[in-house]
Amino acid sequence: MSDTPTTSAPAADTARVEREARRDDRPGRLALLRSSTGHNLGLIVALGLLCVVGVITAGDRFADIDNAMTILRLAAVIGVVSIGMTFVITGGGIDLSVGAIVALSSVWCTTIATQTMANDNHWLVMVGAAVLVGGGCGLVNGLLIAYGGVVPFIATLAMLASARGLAEIISERRTQIVSVPAFSDAFAKEPLGIPIIVWIFILVSAIGWVLLNRTTFGRRTLAVGGNPEAARLAGIDVKRHTVLLYVLVGVCCGIAAIMLVSRTTTGSSTHGLLYELDAIAAVVIGGTLLSGGRGTIIGTVLGVLIFTTLSNVFALNNLSVSAQSVVKGLIIVVAVLLQQRLARRSDVT
Repeated sequence: MSDTPTTSAPAADTARVEREARRDDRPGRLALLRSSTGHNLGLIVALGLLCVVGVITAGDRFADIDNAMTILRLAAVIGVVSIGMTFVITGGGIDLSVGAIVALSSVWCTTIATQTMANDNHWLVMVGAAVLVGGGCGLVNGLLIAYGGVVPFIATLAMLASARGLAEIISERRTQIVSVPAFSDAFAKEPLGIPIIVWIFILVSAIGWVLLNRTTFGRRTLAVGGNPEAARLAGIDVKRHTVLLYVLVGVCCGIAAIMLVSRTTTGSSTHGLLYELDAIAAVVIGGTLLSGGRGTIIGTVLGVLIFTTLSNVFALNNLSVSAQSVVKGLIIVVAVLLQQRLARRSDVT
């Protein structure tokens, strides 16, 4: 009789400890699901399901290798823009002018003067012109925001109107045809059967991942986006870093412009329409917080592929662009709502 309490007490304590361990493990599992790894796995599953829908509804037309290359070509251009947008949003900003900067860069690098210089010297002159114009526009945005105190939304909205207008003035609203054979030949190559512009997208994505996750620049971007005042007190030059972020997205726009010019063999003031919406959408569903402080390059790439594949499935099934826009809008809203919900749970735990 006297031995019963002494033998049952350890068993009761063991059961209690196990219950507490299981209870403590649940937040850990939730944290794993909320992590970038869990989010990326969810995006991969979503992309896979979308491909299944494409095969079911469009059959061999979707599963064909040429269609896959078409998806990758379309994803490559907006993908490079989205990589730059990831840095800006992670740093707590926003850029509504990326589409207009792409248009201006494409027009500038295909003017008669630029193409003449490219024919006389090297086709890289066109590349340099596009990148410099894109970086210059980003520099103006960054200076206005960081040192001029202009809200990012307003500054980039003004750049959107100005860059698009300047592109129309320079091109006289005409499509400019590429007449540099060396440029066309260089971008017509397909190493390992993959178009050059897809390789550029892969390279930019890889550089972006290293820059965000393995460098001081990336850590400072996360710090500035998470808490600018704390970043300033930690010794980070927040204003200078903000300028660099907008220059970075501008350079990405210049690279995207060259890719678009090589794919269409034209420069036009109509290039890049609604690129800002597509880029922001890809970044948001990829898992980057709109409020800043957290970003993921892999998530952005998956987001771009999801939206591009969705557009391809709609096109193959002869569904309207309007319906496609509605679906994209719903996806963005759901992604933002999920972000907010997970953020609240993180605060609670």
